[in-house]
Amino acid sequence: MRKIASLFVALLLLAGCSSVPLTGRKQVLLVSDQEVLTSSLTQYNDYMKTAPLSTDAKKSAMVTRVGQKIAAATEAYLKANGLEAELKNFAWEFKLVKDTQVNAFCMPGGKIVVYEGLLPLTATEDELAVVVGHEVAHAVAKHSNERMSQQLMAQYGAAILGAAVSNRSAAVQQLATTVYGVGAQYGVMLPFSRKHEYEADYMGLIFMTMAGYQPDVAVGFWQKMSAGNQGSVPEFMSTHPCDASRIAEIQKNLPEIKAKFKK
Repeated sequence: MRKIASLFVALLLLAGCSSVPLTGRKQVLLVSDQEVLTSSLTQYNDYMKTAPLSTDAKKSAMVTRVGQKIAAATEAYLKANGLEAELKNFAWEFKLVKDTQVNAFCMPGGKIVVYEGLLPLTATEDELAVVVGHEVAHAVAKHSNERMSQQLMAQYGAAILGAAVSNRSAAVQQLATTVYGVGAQYGVMLPFSRKHEYEADYMGLIFMTMAGYQPDVAVGFWQKMSAGNQGSVPEFMSTHPCDASRIAEIQKNLPEIKAKFKK
């Protein structure tokens, strides 16, 4: 009986196996795209009802402009690589929020929020594209779905994998609050893993390069983030890889990215 149960779990995990665009990394996604989008949109809308939007029209327009260019390049990549079916999962929005925190976050479906406190570190649109590309990459790689799937397995084990489990939808909704966590803390409560962060760095650099931005500025941007990270950890940095490791990884990947994707 135990062998049958193990086989059942293995088959369900296999059915939920997917690959991340650009990196090809295998991931297990046990939650449907629709479940993820529905739960995340609820969280996002609740947050936007109370979040004060920036009154700086010029900076808000810049965030929207950079976001739309990167989103367009991302969609062009998906179409060109047989992933056009994924486009239905995105309804892009790029918002600048009036908040002094050095922060930005992404919700599934392409809902991306940048905080005004981050803009002093992004002197150019290219530097802002580093942040926006990184957040777009989280959405394209379905990192939130992967986190939620991992939490479902950790909390419910094999039982939650069965489609007939009566509390599956309730479990997904409950986990959404933890996984997305926008609201009082204004950001992601359950941090992305370092694996996800490195992957988002890599994919984000590619997306910004495809959009016509200069990926080399990523090194300087993260150096500025590091220099401002003396004594206290900005929210945007708190769950991310250490500065030196991140910068080294970016420097390692830049020649390949520029050779393959620079216009």
